Formats: sequence, C-alpha cells, structure tokens
Amino acid sequence: MEIHDRAAATSDGVLDFSRLRLNTLSVDSISDEKKKDTRQLYLGYNRLASLPTSVAVFCNLEFLDISNNGLSSICEDITRLSRLRCLLAKNNRLVEASLPKDFGSLPLEVLNFSGNRFEEIPLQCMKLLRLHSLSLGGNRLTSIPSEIGNLSRLEVLYLGGNLISAIPPEVANLPSLSYLVLCDNRIQSVPPQFTRLHSLRSLSLHNNLLTYLPREILNLVHLQELSLRGNPLVVRFVKEMMYDPPSLLELAGRTVKSRNLPYSPRDLPSNLLRYLDLGSKCPNPKCAGVYFDSCVRQIKFVDFCGKYRLPLMHYLCSPECTSPCSSNPQSDADSEDETSVPADRLQRVLLG
Repeated sequence: MEIHDRAAATSDGVLDFSRLRLNTLSVDSISDEKKKDTRQLYLGYNRLASLPTSVAVFCNLEFLDISNNGLSSICEDITRLSRLRCLLAKNNRLVEASLPKDFGSLPLEVLNFSGNRFEEIPLQCMKLLRLHSLSLGGNRLTSIPSEIGNLSRLEVLYLGGNLISAIPPEVANLPSLSYLVLCDNRIQSVPPQFTRLHSLRSLSLHNNLLTYLPREILNLVHLQELSLRGNPLVVRFVKEMMYDPPSLLELAGRTVKSRNLPYSPRDLPSNLLRYLDLGSKCPNPKCAGVYFDSCVRQIKFVDFCGKYRLPLMHYLCSPECTSPCSSNPQSDADSEDETSVPADRLQRVLLG
C-alpha cells in the first residue's frame, strides 16, 4: 500500500504508517494542509534505522510513536517539533549518543525509552522539565543520576528491569511522584529521604536485594501498594549494631540543635549553617537527641496491616537509645515505641 493511500484512510489529525516495513518516510505525497493538521504520527513496527528528518514537516505534531523499529539514532530535526508532548520509542537500539544535543529543549510530558540499550539516563532527559511520565525499563542502567530531582512535575517513573544498585536521595525531590517502579534491579537499600514523597501511591521494589526498609516508609501516608516479593528480607531480628563515635563537629552540632540555641548567618559561616540543617531528630520517643553523621543502625520488625512483618531500619542517636535486642522478633515488634500501619491505609503489601 502506498503511503498516500494509507494517509487517506486515517482520521483527522492522525497519520498511521505503522507495520508497513518502511526504511524511510517519504512525505512528498502528503499535502501541506495535511502536514499542518497532523497531531499524531504512528511509525511503529517498521525498519527505520534512524528517525527520518522528514518528520519535522509535521510542525504541529503532539504525539509520535517510533517504537519497535531498531532505531539507533534520533535526528536533530526532532527538536523542531515545538509542540511535541508525547514520544514513544520503545524496543529500539538507542544509546546515550543516539539523542541530539538539544533533545532537552522539547516540551515533552511523556517519554518512553523502555527496551533500549541505555547504560545511563541521558542528561538531556534531565532537562525535560515538563515531564509527567518517564519510562526507561528494560535497559542497562546501572545508576540514577542525581539530576533526576530536577523533574519536579514527574508523576510516573518506571526504571524496572535494569542493573541499578542504589537509589539516590534526590529521587525524594519529586513532590508529584505517584508511581515509582524499581523492580528487577540490584537495589540493596531505600534512602530514608523517601519520607518526603508525600504523593506516592505505588512503590514496586520486587526482585531486588533488599534486606530491610527505612522506618520512614511508614510516613508515606498515601502509599496504597508496596511490592517486595523476591527480596532477601531478613527473617530474624538482627542483633548487630554499627556505631561510629561522633566527631567534635557533630557533638557541637548536637548541642546547638538539642538545646535550641539561637544562631543566624551573622554568627556562623555558610558551611556550618548547611551542616546544622542536616540534623535529624532521634526517632526514639523517649529521647530528645539529634544526630548528623554518627548514629546507631538497628533493625526492628513492624506489623503491616496485621498480616505482614517487615524489617525496618532505625537510626538512633546513640547506643543508649537502643533497647536490649530480643531473639524473638514478635516481642520486639510489640514494644510500646513501635508503629504499625493501619490496614485501611496500605491496601496491598506483596511479599510473595
């Protein structure tokens, strides 16, 4: 079938050239009016090795699907699509060098690069400040850049099926994030800063290397689904404690914060002001202490919805804050300073 015949068969504003075994895209037979009116363009399941430069003629394009082609590069001309909101480029051969330098100038709200060959999230993507949804599942990512925190409008982040070993705390700088998928990676811990993800509703962490969770996860008041199956979560109470004595700087900082001593930029240099802002209150309700870098790490079990028992990491200001470790996790979890999660709040905890 000729391209102009296929174009004539599509609805207003939509051109569907998918599954035509195209090696390139010829637009000579498409009228100028049709080029101007096209809002959606489908080029999936073809044989395009690179995105054709002719795509730039669709000046009002808002949606572009170039999935399942074997693409190894995206041409610079895509940056001329000043109204492009959604780009689907799944299951291709894209790597970091495949994107044009000015890719970050696009007004994208949805970007799907799943099923490609990225080893790092391209920094151009970190400049797409209008993004609501970013998908890079099934790639070869080993890390998440700290610049991810720039995407303040992000609601969906899908990074499952990669080689990621750590979650940077900057992920917690995404105030609108509702769905976070990090399953099928090599993640060993969850940063306590996740407590700032107030909009998070679903957190997928299955098939990783987690042995515990930060206790701050209990503060995610809107979390409805937590997937943890396939993780080596500890099944007995961990008795070992790790504690490094505080430095003189930390001891001074603890004194200032615990006694609420007043200070201002006129009193202290900027580096000390920043340091004091990093202080964390000891979670022990019987202790009014604070800590900075030196703390006691202790795992306690918490009852989730009356059915599941999860190991949560506690960070305490000193060994004096810890209670004697019981060999029975049930007795420890029932201590008066433990917290449980109401069943009506967390609807699904998937452990198996």
